Amino acid sequence: MEYWNHIYEHFNPVAFHLFSLPVHWYGLMYVLALVSALYTAKWIVDKDKLDINREQLDRFFIYVEIGVILGARLGYILFYDPDTLYYLSHPWQIFNPFKDGEFVGIRGMSYHGALFGFLIGAYLYSKKDKLHFGKLMDIVAVSVPLGYVFGRIGNFLNQELVGRATDVSWGIYVGGTLRHPSQLYEAFLEGVVVFFIVYMYRKNKKFDGELILLYAFSYGILRAVAEIFRAPDVQIGYICCNAVTLGQILSLSMTLLAVVLWFYFLPKKKIVGNK
Repeated sequence: MEYWNHIYEHFNPVAFHLFSLPVHWYGLMYVLALVSALYTAKWIVDKDKLDINREQLDRFFIYVEIGVILGARLGYILFYDPDTLYYLSHPWQIFNPFKDGEFVGIRGMSYHGALFGFLIGAYLYSKKDKLHFGKLMDIVAVSVPLGYVFGRIGNFLNQELVGRATDVSWGIYVGGTLRHPSQLYEAFLEGVVVFFIVYMYRKNKKFDGELILLYAFSYGILRAVAEIFRAPDVQIGYICCNAVTLGQILSLSMTLLAVVLWFYFLPKKKIVGNK
């Protein structure tokens, strides 16, 4: 356990160098997240005999990958980055991986921004290939959660989005303070548990698009729970009561929106009165 507590002191976030450029474990995990989501989607399409082929899924994921990357970066700048005005006035710097002539990679991604970019990319693709948006989103609802596990492991390996101070025996020392490995809590809750919920419910859905609403509902709640153990962003801090974070507000807002949309789209049973 002692080695685990001090794992960051023995771990290099750089996996290897490609010529002179460092390749971080975080970047590799991001790639694995996208690949696992794609192949999970292909698996569920074959398993459930859904009306979409693998070539369409490949094209779909190109659209949404672009949307995710753009949305995640722009979302971070708008919601979390303290230099928002700088980036808005210097948009060419948003994806600049160099700082003061040194390669540092592109840092700062927002899940909620990625979600927004993903929805735009998915909507545009559904219109282009004339696919039902709700059916497409239901495939996504099953395929995304396990990919998200890799993303959170990437956060852990990159030593970012650290947990709150704690005295639990499995805590990780970060800057001399023992903290919850909250990234791993999130990998389990937001990835494994959400996947299990959506996967087990998929055969009982009442309308196309219900699974993505179930995903949003369960993710929002479990993300808010995980944030109890996660330290708030330094540049923002707690929003209120010295406990509530921006991530919790955004996540619970997503849950509330999912409930509203569920009631809106839920098929209404026709009631035939006696004549």
